[in-house]
Amino acid sequence: MNNLLVTTDWLAANLDRVQVVDIRGHVLPATEPLPHYYNHRDDYLKAHLPGAVFIDWVQEITDPADPRHAKIAPAERYADVMRRIGVNDDSFVVAYDDAASMFAARLWWSLNYYGHTQVAVLDGGWQKWVAEGRPTTAEIPNYAAGNFSPRPTPELLRSGDQVLTALRSGQQLIDVRTPAEFRGEASRAKRGGHIPTAINLPRTALIDASGQLLPPDKLRELFAAAGVTSESSDVVFYCNGGVSASFGLLALRAAGLAHGSVYDGSWKDWGNDDTKPVE
Repeated sequence: MNNLLVTTDWLAANLDRVQVVDIRGHVLPATEPLPHYYNHRDDYLKAHLPGAVFIDWVQEITDPADPRHAKIAPAERYADVMRRIGVNDDSFVVAYDDAASMFAARLWWSLNYYGHTQVAVLDGGWQKWVAEGRPTTAEIPNYAAGNFSPRPTPELLRSGDQVLTALRSGQQLIDVRTPAEFRGEASRAKRGGHIPTAINLPRTALIDASGQLLPPDKLRELFAAAGVTSESSDVVFYCNGGVSASFGLLALRAAGLAHGSVYDGSWKDWGNDDTKPVE
């Protein structure tokens, strides 16, 4: 997982050499009525980066068997989406969104999970690109079907049962949800609270006011305060459905730290399972 972030300058100079993916969308607060998850396909149809294809983060890369949209799509479903948008096994993919890279990080993690490490996130995303006056278009590209082949990487994904087992051996858990959700004052599951021993490091603490990821030294300071250092053997990130957790792992890598994974079902899985302990 060596590819993390690209700048707008770099992408502008390399647009014809990469596969750009628009994965814009938004999430409503947990206190709002359902549904909470939305794609921004309509915005894509109005304007997007030249050559960019659109992926619906809510439906296309999730498991339809999971009613909470909290788990990554099975291998062949995921591969079908990547092939449809023209991703080949040797493609370099750059993902962007309009949500401080939260959804772009999910695509980054999921591609890495399925063995495609040639993927990066556009730091600053759509907002930075537009603010700099860079070109956009409404033209929908038409790419030949890709030959993407999924090769799952189990060490990047954790299940609820795996997390429960690891708790007994001192597993480090980072909860990137809001402080209110961590305290149980709001919840996207039937139970509120957090996984025992978890440390709250909200995703929003990892970005600056412009929505860009903090510099590596600042990230290391935040992780160190949460007990995560270069000596940490495996840090598991969770949120509500694996999206912000993917951003947490991206930040860990950007900080120069390793050995992290994502609890894919996250709180929607744990908080709805009465057999799992809650604090």
